[in-house]
Amino acid sequence: MAVQKILVVDDEARMRKLVSDFLVREGFEVLEAGDGEKAMDLFYSNKDIALVILDVMMPKMDGWQVLREMRESSQVPVIMLTARSDEKDELRGFELGVDEYVTKPFSPRTLVARVNAILRRTGGKEENDRIELSGIVLDKSAHQVTIDGEPVELSFKEFELLEYFMENNKIALSREKILNHVWNYDYFGDARTIDTHVKKLRSKLGAKGELIKTIWGMGYKLEA
Repeated sequence: MAVQKILVVDDEARMRKLVSDFLVREGFEVLEAGDGEKAMDLFYSNKDIALVILDVMMPKMDGWQVLREMRESSQVPVIMLTARSDEKDELRGFELGVDEYVTKPFSPRTLVARVNAILRRTGGKEENDRIELSGIVLDKSAHQVTIDGEPVELSFKEFELLEYFMENNKIALSREKILNHVWNYDYFGDARTIDTHVKKLRSKLGAKGELIKTIWGMGYKLEA
């Protein structure tokens, strides 16, 4: 199996080294960038990057600018690092397509565990591992969604959320269950994180978005 490549973007050299050392020990190949411009140079010249760990506060291009540019051409999973703990910043990140959001200081071991969890869920699936409901086809092995034959571009978390809904068709799911399954770790943020993702998912599904019903005071249910 090919070594997976991780891009670590942070203007603090000590932070890059700390994160990189832990990733290398886990068997990953690590690319490092100290600013946003260097990050984009590496991103464009390395098409096989499996995941990006991205700091918010950086010179030349900040993390938000880097993420916007990446999302114009790629749905590569992104873990955002930030010294801020403002809920508005967190929601902004999810709106732009962040898959995980980690506030400094953090445990490098926990960060690596999240990297592994994301990569496990994006690779290693059996062929023909598909779910089909009401014209929506979700292909786990290809990590692809089509609606009536037309491809739909989803972020990593949007894909995971749709997969969970489709696997639990017509079952009411609480926000707590959704967080525990889709985010795959203890999450202490606001439930609006889920609402933000559901809103974007509905929009991307077009008319099929109406299949995701809101269960007021509880969560959501797919009725396909």
